[in-house]
Amino acid sequence: MKSPLILFLAVAVVLTGCSSPGVVQMSPDTYMVTVEDHGGIFAFNRAKLKTKAMEQANAFAASQGKIAIPVSMKEHPVGVLGDWANVEYQFMVVDKNDPAARRTSLAPRADVVIEKTEKITADVQTKDVSDKKQDTYTELMKLDDLRKKGVITDAEFAAEKQKILNRSN
Repeated sequence: MKSPLILFLAVAVVLTGCSSPGVVQMSPDTYMVTVEDHGGIFAFNRAKLKTKAMEQANAFAASQGKIAIPVSMKEHPVGVLGDWANVEYQFMVVDKNDPAARRTSLAPRADVVIEKTEKITADVQTKDVSDKKQDTYTELMKLDDLRKKGVITDAEFAAEKQKILNRSN
């Protein structure tokens, strides 16, 4: 009975290891490290995966005499068989005196940034309100409505009506 249990534990210990393809350069100063856990139900917790990714990034930067500045971190939980839990950590490698080294928190960034620069020409015309002739009928109807509601007097109505009619000529 002891041998199947020992065999099971030995297999579990072998499967619980983390793997990492190493540091991958994404741009001149930006890198990525991905740490996977192939342990399935015996997997390390996410904090250990994050720690391992950050330790690898810091060691890589230190080997160049620089420091690692976090850019982003993505976690992927355990999925179906063969879909292992992983952490993807992106970081910049900068000198210790670089202003970015004084940043104290992760700045949120878009997952995908698409930059496209094009020269566009367009014939844009706007309405010139100053030359627009006002609708005399509508203005007189509004004025008459104000008179009927008692907002303006008959004398005020007559004076405003005359102004509107003089403008339309």
